Amino acid sequence: MTNTDNGFLAARRLILQGAGAVALVGLGNLPFGLAPAFAAANDKYPEEAFKQKNEADAIKSLYGKTAEASDKVKMDAPEIAENGAVVPVSVTTTLPDVTSISFLVAENPVALVASYKIPAGTMPGVANRIKMAKTSNVIVVVEAGGKLYSATKEVKVTVGGCGG
Repeated sequence: MTNTDNGFLAARRLILQGAGAVALVGLGNLPFGLAPAFAAANDKYPEEAFKQKNEADAIKSLYGKTAEASDKVKMDAPEIAENGAVVPVSVTTTLPDVTSISFLVAENPVALVASYKIPAGTMPGVANRIKMAKTSNVIVVVEAGGKLYSATKEVKVTVGGCGG
């Protein structure tokens, strides 16, 4: 290498270090830090609901009331799942003021599979890959406007996912 190459490499390194420092300082001014973390810390994990063995008890434990079937809750799930370890399920709804969406599987060892809090102003739709022990009803519960709405679909499992 010649002296001009060393000078170029040193100048390049100095420029990159400066750009990195400016980027880090700039990130400190962005508003994504503590407010969401505190909001999440205030939401209590529904431990008791995730311990329930049947879906009715899990819904009662999670929400304190029962859900009514609604055609405004649209669930997309396969009729036959080739592998119970990864069953794609998604839900969308046209209901206003959705605050949570939960997935339950009636024949799983633990009925409640997932529960999501939906922030205000968010499009109410969730997709997930759930684990199913065997052929069972998949129930989706949507909390909207203080009421519970649900949709149910039977999914046939050909290879078990929960130890099957």
